[in-house]
Amino acid sequence: MLLWKLFLIFMKIGFASFGGGYAVISMIHYEVSQYGWLTPERFQHIVALAGMSPGSIAVNAAMLIGLDIAGLPGAIAAIVGIILPSLIIIVLAARFFYKIHTKPWVQYSLYGLRPVIIGLIIYAAIHLGFPSLTGSLFNWTTLATLLIGGAAFVSIVKYKIHPLTVIGLSACAGIVLF
Repeated sequence: MLLWKLFLIFMKIGFASFGGGYAVISMIHYEVSQYGWLTPERFQHIVALAGMSPGSIAVNAAMLIGLDIAGLPGAIAAIVGIILPSLIIIVLAARFFYKIHTKPWVQYSLYGLRPVIIGLIIYAAIHLGFPSLTGSLFNWTTLATLLIGGAAFVSIVKYKIHPLTVIGLSACAGIVLF
């Protein structure tokens, strides 16, 4: 029953996953919270590990959550669940999209999805950066998180440092600061 539930939940997430992996994290967080499968801290650690691993963060997070909840069969159920909708949609959409991709209404609908995707990414960033929003936001952890995040942003945008280097340096800063 649990494997079927994992499969169905991640399949639902897979059907609604617009905007890439980070935009999907908020949906995964919602579903995992509804069932009480993971603590906010455990979810944050899983997402951090999924983000540092090669591949899609959504697939990696699904695999780690499934593994945490139901072992290897849970990981397989979650992976198949989150990948299957994309496979089905891509096969069907590719058949029709080539014929209509130049129509203005198609372009406008894609432009309309951009703000939603940005909102989902901001939501995920807030909940990953500040997992416990019940206490005071003004503490050492918040300051350190903002410093590391700000330095990472400036390093990538202004100084064009490779993201892998920034990830490594951020991990080192986390070891020192936390």
